[in-house]
Amino acid sequence: QVKNIEKIIKNNITDQAIIKGRETKHSKDLRGISVFDFDQTIANTKEQVLVKMRDGTLRRLSAAQFAKQAAALEAKGAKFDFSQFEKVVGGTKGPLANLALKRAGKFGTGDIFILTARPQSAAKAIKDFMEGIGIDIPLENITGLESGKPEAKSDWIKKKAAEGYNDFYFADDALP
Repeated sequence: QVKNIEKIIKNNITDQAIIKGRETKHSKDLRGISVFDFDQTIANTKEQVLVKMRDGTLRRLSAAQFAKQAAALEAKGAKFDFSQFEKVVGGTKGPLANLALKRAGKFGTGDIFILTARPQSAAKAIKDFMEGIGIDIPLENITGLESGKPEAKSDWIKKKAAEGYNDFYFADDALP
């Protein structure tokens, strides 16, 4: 029953996104949003996700490996420990940090978002990193999904479309 309710909620969000998209299709009133992944996009990081497989074996994945393998590992019953991902230690500017800085300078930070597979508990550390590179992004604009499933980010983007955003810039290091 819970799955059915979740499905209904997702479908309602998709419906709202479609309605908003149709309303603004030919609109000159653009509402822009810039959405960046964090690891290996805004920041080059070294933290790892700890993975416990169903058979008890343990693995460590970099952020890039996690992005590529999380869905498949989860399907095999893996459990993830994001405790290292609650911090940003020794991170450096990633390949799109300067673009985020440029957008912040041009548009402000109110519509710049970080959407990450890290847990929400990492938001403060991400905010501190962002401030360190010159971007004072609102804490509420940092979303930790604690999921490597592509659908998690897709669902979040649909919610933003349902809120009325109609001009998207989205950057992630993982193709899915």
